[in-house]
Amino acid sequence: MRSSGRVGLVATAVLVGLAVVGCTTSPPPTDARSSAAAPAERPTVGRAASSSATATPAAPSSTVRPPTSVTLAFAGDVHFEGHVRSLLDDPASLAVLQPVIGAADLSMLNLETSITSRGVEQPKLYHFRVAPQALDLLKAAGLDVLTMANNHTVDYGPLGLTDSLAAVATSPIPVVGFGPNAAAAFAPAVFTVSGVSIAVIGSSQLNDYTIHAYPATSTTPGIAGNLDPTRLLAAVRAARAKYDIVVVYEHWGTDYTQCPDGAQRATASMLAKEGVDIVVGSHAHRIQGSGWLGRTYVAYGLGNFIWMNTRGDIDKHSGVLTLSVDPAAAIALRGASLPTRLKAPSVVRTAAWQPLMVGDADGIPRRPSAAKEKALYDAWVTNRGCARLASRPLA
Repeated sequence: MRSSGRVGLVATAVLVGLAVVGCTTSPPPTDARSSAAAPAERPTVGRAASSSATATPAAPSSTVRPPTSVTLAFAGDVHFEGHVRSLLDDPASLAVLQPVIGAADLSMLNLETSITSRGVEQPKLYHFRVAPQALDLLKAAGLDVLTMANNHTVDYGPLGLTDSLAAVATSPIPVVGFGPNAAAAFAPAVFTVSGVSIAVIGSSQLNDYTIHAYPATSTTPGIAGNLDPTRLLAAVRAARAKYDIVVVYEHWGTDYTQCPDGAQRATASMLAKEGVDIVVGSHAHRIQGSGWLGRTYVAYGLGNFIWMNTRGDIDKHSGVLTLSVDPAAAIALRGASLPTRLKAPSVVRTAAWQPLMVGDADGIPRRPSAAKEKALYDAWVTNRGCARLASRPLA
């Protein structure tokens, strides 16, 4: 997240300005440099003892002109395996990502690992773990919230789970989708940006070992799983009633596929019908389609972000999605009924994709050559077709 002294649309200028020509979806954004906005306040995060957020949305000032845009940036999967583990040796190793993802008003990704040095490998193919200082590195990169609702959060069994919970409890960044019980795991992290309250929920629908062995329940710790969507829908409805914008980050899909599967599309449709404003996801390790599903912006797969490349060039395909939200439109829907919200235009007005490539040497994503960048952007646009999403919101 940018500091509170920065101008409101700097993030859009950074990501769109760096992208190749045409890297902003229709309709075109306003010129970030000419759309001066009041400095955005630093988002506040509040989580009560139940881990439900308690930040009170700030009322828009009658004397300060509200910004014309609030920006939210999303990236995909992060772990610290193999040679990527050496990043932990340098507290500033990820600071290079600050202008790439940390410049937005709110930034988020999927931390796909256990946070432990103990425990026993669970009966699955891959096992990821990292020390707690990874959270400090991600904070230095400008991240504001992480989801740990994924299939690697409990790779090292009960001891690893205990350590991960302890790390999350003292994390410098809020973590969603994982907790000591279901109430905590499904609780949103809540931010207030320029008077707009934003609730972020993490969940996984990946039908694998972790979601069956370590689901968060009313009495046991684990990940927020939504094979049965009851708890997720309850969390969404509670958030929608309290906050201006609702974001759900899902862990879903089929490995190494560039088109969403039927379960992904069904869940996205379900969340759109519940008035969720933004649905993003990861797991496939591929860039999947992004666009509007009615008034809801959906990004099915954001690929790898900080990753140990193991499958050649396509595993390196990465990027940052930056969404521009109309704060006035979001505030106007505050407290609105679901039918009213569903009839309203999308609060997400523009989407920008900055293609990146994961580095061979250190696993950090960087801009590729101009030709490669254009090819990656074109692929992102093409993937919208099989995702059955629109290039612009409905009027």
